[in-house]
Amino acid sequence: MRSITRVSSVTTSPVASNHSLVFDRPQSGERAILAQLDIGFTIAADAREEFALLATAAGAEIVGSIGGSRSAPDSRLFIGTGKAEELQALVAATEAELVLFNHALSPAQERNLERLLQCRVLDRAGLILDIFAQRAQSFEGKLQVELAQLKHLSTRLVRGWTHLERQKGGIGLRGPGETQLETDRRLLAKRVDMLEQRLQRIESQRAQGRRARTKAELPVISLVGYTNAGKSTLFNQLTAAGVFEADQLFATLDSTLRRLALPSGGRVLIADTVGFVSQLPHELVAAFRSTLEETRSASLLLHVVDAAAVSRNRQMDDVERVLAEIGSDQLPRLEVFNKLDLLADASPRMERDAEGHPTRVWLSAHSGAGMDLLLTAIGELTGGTQMRQRLLLAPSDGKLRAWLFEHAQILTDEPADTGGWMIEFSISAAQWERHLTHDVALRQRLETVRLP
Repeated sequence: MRSITRVSSVTTSPVASNHSLVFDRPQSGERAILAQLDIGFTIAADAREEFALLATAAGAEIVGSIGGSRSAPDSRLFIGTGKAEELQALVAATEAELVLFNHALSPAQERNLERLLQCRVLDRAGLILDIFAQRAQSFEGKLQVELAQLKHLSTRLVRGWTHLERQKGGIGLRGPGETQLETDRRLLAKRVDMLEQRLQRIESQRAQGRRARTKAELPVISLVGYTNAGKSTLFNQLTAAGVFEADQLFATLDSTLRRLALPSGGRVLIADTVGFVSQLPHELVAAFRSTLEETRSASLLLHVVDAAAVSRNRQMDDVERVLAEIGSDQLPRLEVFNKLDLLADASPRMERDAEGHPTRVWLSAHSGAGMDLLLTAIGELTGGTQMRQRLLLAPSDGKLRAWLFEHAQILTDEPADTGGWMIEFSISAAQWERHLTHDVALRQRLETVRLP
């Protein structure tokens, strides 16, 4: 069982002198108590279950839980004195090492609770950050998670350090010129600056890749959705990429980009992105902004929804809030209601709006049912009107022939008496028009035949 990551304070040890932070991860699992109180509103049953899944995903062993209700949070302990004493007794009885709050705690509340309970206290944001720290695999992902953790930690560097404080006394009795807390903050700020500079360089590389894809005229499709909605499974069904997939929250964090051939002959790029969750920490959204930039520059968003989830409407609203935060809420989208195999008497289908455009596809990425409908919908939304063309290519048109095989669906390709090829193909009208704009000579000499 994996343990929850702990980010220790920066010290003046040799490690800190290299401007790095120590991540202390014990080998054993951690016994945790879940605190979920109705404060100002009632926490839905599915939201409580989701928090338990988050704790399990972080490697915690749940040994107890505590509930209750208050009209407003207590400024000192968040849960009030009486409930805090009840929690203290539960921690002692279960020998818990950690208390997880399904709420946002202020640094002072977190510190006061730790002093009272004599164990570590983590709020929802800290728990999600820990899961991201465990799951990040790529170099960029690790940098993004560490940056988010440090920004979260910077508001909690208020410990009771005294051993390096200034001392009042005579010559030779004064301490160093700054307190341990000031040292921590200074070293942390340097590390944050370094991480931000590295991520800026990575973002420049990503921007170059996006410009190259724009030049190649390949539409980009971005998969978005709530965590564990089945995005990676759907991505593997579409591209056979072999991305890790599992029935757990935040199974994959690192974005993956693959080319997808459509039945109409067109080609698109499809990107798998990190899943969203309710109350996603702002530090994570900011740190993952370069990764989520793929979503902002997409031609079409596939909003993957867990059709079998009881709270799917709430989850869809949470995704829309994150999309609005990163500036992607105005992009065209297609809703993909996944996990159809978990619903009784449900069959794959496509829904269209009043103008006949696809708006929603019901499918099962696990079984593959309905994938043909999804590909058809993607083709319609990215390619527009399809048209058939017939061209007589000269022997010198090898470059054009290669372009057609790359971007169009080839229907017939036969050698011509002149030494060239008679080729018939289907292609997006918009894409073909863009190509003719760049090849004026071809526009002047070709004979175009539209077929029904």
